[in-house]
Amino acid sequence: MNKLELVEQVASETETSKAAAAAAVDAVLDAITQALKSGDEVRLVGFGTFSIKKRAEGKGRNPATGEEITIPASTNARFKPGASLKNALNETK
Repeated sequence: MNKLELVEQVASETETSKAAAAAAVDAVLDAITQALKSGDEVRLVGFGTFSIKKRAEGKGRNPATGEEITIPASTNARFKPGASLKNALNETK
C-alpha cells in the first residue's frame, strides 16, 4: 500500500473527501516526524512505538577499491509493533 492508497482507504473508512483524508494523513506523519526530530518517542497503544536510534561513526571498506572509509554517525527511526498489531498479523485464518 502506498500513500495514495492509504488516503483512499482513510477517506472511505471515514466517509470524507480524499482532500480531507490526505490532510489528516499528512498531519499525522508530520506530527510523528516532528516528535522524532525533537528526540521524543511516539507511542500508539495497540499499534506500536516509533523511536530513534543513534548510530556511532564506524569504519568500513569500499568494495570496489578495498580502501578503508569512515561511515559517518547517523540517527535512524525505529518501529516496534504493539501486542494488538502482532496478534492481528499472526491470527490463523
